[in-house]
Amino acid sequence: MPGTIVRMPEETAVVEQLLEDLGEETQPKSLKYGSSLRGRAAIVTGGATGIGRAIALELARNGAHVAFNYFSYDGGGEMHAEAEDTAREIRQLEVKVRCEECDVRDAAAVERFVRNTQDEFGALHILVNNAGIARDRAIWRLSDEQWRSVLDTNLTGAFHMIRALAPMFRRQHDGKIVNVSSVHGIRSEFGLANYSASKAGLLGLTRSAALELGPSNVNVNAVAPGYIRTTRLTSGVPAEILDTARERAVLGRLGDPQDVANVVVFLCSEYARHITGAVIPVDGGHLL
Repeated sequence: MPGTIVRMPEETAVVEQLLEDLGEETQPKSLKYGSSLRGRAAIVTGGATGIGRAIALELARNGAHVAFNYFSYDGGGEMHAEAEDTAREIRQLEVKVRCEECDVRDAAAVERFVRNTQDEFGALHILVNNAGIARDRAIWRLSDEQWRSVLDTNLTGAFHMIRALAPMFRRQHDGKIVNVSSVHGIRSEFGLANYSASKAGLLGLTRSAALELGPSNVNVNAVAPGYIRTTRLTSGVPAEILDTARERAVLGRLGDPQDVANVVVFLCSEYARHITGAVIPVDGGHLL
């Protein structure tokens, strides 16, 4: 028929292969920033598992010494074991590492953690505020404790860390701060009032800190991950919600912790020296 395109067998095979390749979920790779982080020292909160673990490891791969904290809200020993595993893996990258149990909601504990890390590492240059929890409920079912624990961990905890490190960063006229917010700090969903409020507040804190610390050559930015494949996500979120999230993402997939880690480490490097007060979605186009 006129206008009909007839493909040769070899052309059809090529097209089918391209379509198959487009449908694959490729694993993100670690990015190398040369020697830009060699000898730098970083603190990563909530670095034992998930996104925090990926960030801590990526900083170490790029030559930074890494201190991270962890905290077990249920009092179990599983988190301690995971922290030790992460520390062991970082140590294999031939950088300094220290891990310590520290509740970021406790200002005095944060001060001790920072002081202990400075005593061991000397100067500190990087802070990644990643520690966070979720206690999802409809507003009319949220208890005071569920509200406070999420706000105190996700937002006040980041404030405690920034306040503890700001004097040092200002004195040395050098520092990088990255806050791990969320797409839900930009656009909420049902049942996330406490979580969304904490992550939106973190964006406000990012901009305020960038404004106040910028004259001291301190960059303060935020990343806003979408749905990222972590144990907490895959074990705690119903499959139908994950399917919907995958469908809403322009790239048609969930993210990987390494996707977030790559962006965070870029923001901690000198390649991002002229970026501050920015919020970078790492969401596969979820917000589009």
